[in-house]
Amino acid sequence: MNDTAPPSPPRPKIRVVRRTETASAPSVDASAAAPTGVRVSKLLAERGLCSRREADVYIERGLVFVNGERVTQLGTRAAPDAEIALATAARAEQARQATILIHKPIGYVSGQAEDGHQPAVVLVGPQSQMADDWQPFHPGCLKGLAPAGRLDIDSTGLLVLTQDGRVARQLIGEDSDIEKEYLVRVEGELDARGLKLLNHGLSLDGKALKPAKVSWQNDDQLRFMLKEGKKRQIRRMCELVGLRVTGLKRVRIGRVMLGNLPLGQWRYLRADERF
Repeated sequence: MNDTAPPSPPRPKIRVVRRTETASAPSVDASAAAPTGVRVSKLLAERGLCSRREADVYIERGLVFVNGERVTQLGTRAAPDAEIALATAARAEQARQATILIHKPIGYVSGQAEDGHQPAVVLVGPQSQMADDWQPFHPGCLKGLAPAGRLDIDSTGLLVLTQDGRVARQLIGEDSDIEKEYLVRVEGELDARGLKLLNHGLSLDGKALKPAKVSWQNDDQLRFMLKEGKKRQIRRMCELVGLRVTGLKRVRIGRVMLGNLPLGQWRYLRADERF
C-alpha cells in the first residue's frame, strides 16, 4: 500500500501588475503654436498692390516675392514690415486691366439686372464710346468688369466699372476715404438749421452719418460732397429735413470728374488720372 499522498494540483500563476503613475503629456505652449505674422495676401491688399482675391491668384502662380524670396503657398505669413513685390508679369497684367467711366442715364442699375432693368455695363461697346477717347474699344475690357460703387436707378452721372481690384478697393473698400460730389435738385423749404443738419447731425438706420459738405448751388439745387454711400442716402437725408429730391447727378469721384462725357456714353480712365 502506497502511503504517499497524491501530488497537489499546480497552483495557478497569478500575475501581479504593479500600478505605475502615467507620465503626464508634455504641455504645449499655445502661443508658440499660434501662427505669427500677417498673411501675405492681406499685406498686398493693404499696400494697394492688388486685391486679396488677386493676391491669392498671383501667389499660386509664383508671382509674389517676400524679402526677395518667391512665395507659392496660400496662407503664407510675413512680418508686417516685410518687403513685398509683384513680379513683372503680374504688373504687366495689371496695366492691361481696364477701368471705365460711364455717364449713367436714369433707368439703368449699377450691378446685376433687376426688376427688368438692364445693368449699366450693357452700355459699354464701340457704338457708345466717347468720340475722342484715348484708346479704341477692345472686347477684353468686358471680362470681369464690375461696378466700384453704385448709383441709384433714378440717378444719373459718373459710374465706375473696373477689372482692377486696386481701384475697387480704393473706391469701396472698408477704409475708403474717397469723396464723391453730387448736384441735387430739390423741392421744399430748407432753413439754416436744416442745412446744418445735412452737413452733420443726421442718422440713417440707427447710425450717425459721417460729416458731409452741403451747400446751395443755386435757388433749387444743392451740392453734396460725401465720403460714404448708404443706399439712397442723399434722398433719405433730404426727406429728414423736409425736402424732396427731383434730380440727382454725380459729377465727381475723388479727383476724377464727369466732365463733358455725354449721357449714356463711356470712356476709359486715362493713364494720368487718379481717384
